[in-house]
Amino acid sequence: MSAVDESIVREYFEAHGFLVCQRRKYVVQARQKTADEEINLIVMNPRATPVEGALDFELTGTALLHVARAVVAVKGWHTEVFAPGVLTRQSKIFGFVEKRAVDEAQQLTGGESVTKILIVPGLPRDAKTRQRSIELLKAKGVDGVISFRAILQELIAGVQTNRNYQKSDLLQILRLLKNYDLLKEPQLELKLRKKR
Repeated sequence: MSAVDESIVREYFEAHGFLVCQRRKYVVQARQKTADEEINLIVMNPRATPVEGALDFELTGTALLHVARAVVAVKGWHTEVFAPGVLTRQSKIFGFVEKRAVDEAQQLTGGESVTKILIVPGLPRDAKTRQRSIELLKAKGVDGVISFRAILQELIAGVQTNRNYQKSDLLQILRLLKNYDLLKEPQLELKLRKKR
């Protein structure tokens, strides 16, 4: 995972009022990562509000208001969609949901339960394949996913061109891109039928 991916995700959680902790400051190269080293971020929301029932699996900024504590793994493979084939081949994706990793996160957050969130490039568009991917992720212990597309869209929408984001390189770059009309506001996509 690159530092850029992690910075984007950190900025996203901070924009939603989370306190963010990066547990490991080193990169594992000469050996296999242990389960607790698979955690990229541990986040806490001091203003979380309880919700009745379960959260949607595909999380949004609105749903995050109900997440009090989470362990986050960032998988920024921006060339692949997280389809069932990728998920079964790449078992190392799920190190952050192993007992040792979750126990460490719970200990760090005061012994409370944590939500296990996976940041992915995207899920398949096909409804059947998407559902199979979600079922596989749930079976492995993942509580929710957030796509990089959703993260970037929310960050872009939240940036205002008349503010100076001097303390955040990412937000400052997004502001400049918006200011010079290099980022456009999302448009409504209509599917029109072709006349025969």
